[in-house]
Parts: sequence; C-alpha cells; structure tokens
Amino acid sequence: MSAVSDGSRILAALATVRDPELDEPITSLGFVASCALSEDGCAEVRLRLPTYFCAPNFAFLMVADAHDAVSAMEGVRHTEVVLEDHFAAEAINDGVAARAGFARAFAGEAAGELDRLRADFLRKAVLAGTDQVCRTALAAGAEPAALAGLSLGDVPGSPELDRLRHRRGELGLPAGDDAPLLIDPATGAPIAADAVSRHLHRARTTRVGIEANTGICRGLLRHRYQDEGEGEEDR
Repeated sequence: MSAVSDGSRILAALATVRDPELDEPITSLGFVASCALSEDGCAEVRLRLPTYFCAPNFAFLMVADAHDAVSAMEGVRHTEVVLEDHFAAEAINDGVAARAGFARAFAGEAAGELDRLRADFLRKAVLAGTDQVCRTALAAGAEPAALAGLSLGDVPGSPELDRLRHRRGELGLPAGDDAPLLIDPATGAPIAADAVSRHLHRARTTRVGIEANTGICRGLLRHRYQDEGEGEEDR
C-alpha cells in the first residue's frame, strides 16, 4: 500500500453512519478510532464502542453501514472496516468483509437479518424528532390539540424539522409539506386531536430515553479510552 493520505473524506462519509439506537453519527459519538485513505484508493477504518459487550446486532449495523458508506466514495477501490475491543469483533468483521449478512455471520445464533431492528429504531427517532419539533411550537404558544391540524409545511424550518423529514422518509412515511405533523410512526396515520397529549408524552419519553443513553455511552467511551477518536466532537 502506498503512503496514506488525509482521512477527512472518509470522516465525511462516516458522518452519515448513525448509531441505530442513539440516532447520532458515529463520528460525533467518538466511535471512529482512526481512518485513512491511501493514494491508491485503499480505505482503512477502525471503530470502537463504549463497552466490550455492546449489543452485537447494533455493532454489526454500524460496521456494515460504515463499510457501505466508505465503499461508495469516489476513488475508493478497497475498504476495510475493523471493529476493535469487542467480544464479537471477529464474527462481525469477517461477516461484513464477506458481505455475508448478520444471520450468516452469527449462524446458529441469529434469527434473521436486521431490517426490522433498523426500522424499530427509525420509528423511535421519528418520535424523538417529533418531540423536538413540537416543543418549539408549544413554546411559541400553540395549544397541544391544535398540533393535530398542522402539517410539516406549517412548522418553521429548522435542523430538527429537516432531520424529522429525513427519518420519516427513510421509513416511507409522508414527509412533504402537506404531510401531517403528528403521525403514528408505525402506520403513518394522523394523530387525532383527542390523542395528541398521549402521543406527545410518548414522543417526549422516547427523546429523553435516547438522550440519556447517549450521555451514558459518551461517558463510558471516554472512561474506556481516555481520548477522542478521529471524529469525536469535544462536548
């Protein structure tokens, strides 16, 4: 392999990869231990997680998504993504490298692929995003029941709204300007006015849980490695 060049392009690609449970980029979480791109197009990425026993299905999704994101980069002809310091690292790394899928990588242990798990976490991300967007509307004086009559186009633009639209789109849910602001993330059905309070409570609880888990994971990672990874933001 020829001399290694700056890995900033790889970091940009990895920033599109999210922890499925926390719905945050693996770069800002500090999960990228190192990355590099050689002059002849060989990409190397090393990932690490907060604990040795992080769920292997979550880990597999992140390693596989990282492999896909980097492999899609212009000029990359070979990609190697290695998960370090994890009890299932060998099975995960070998499975992703072979493009074998989760079920084959964990033959005899996995019930199937991870599409359903990914969708479950996307639905939670939609709920959390709904709370973020609605909190702004409520703070501006909107009555909770009135939110049932709003569409996404009625809400002022914001990064939180953009993120909510994107997550809904990933699930195949309505995300255009005329789409209802409040929907059931499992079905896409609008939330009735008399169910708004219950829906908002569920959305808030989901957001708080995700944020709490994110804080715990950040703390565990910092304690475990006592440093910052390639993409970690100083928070």
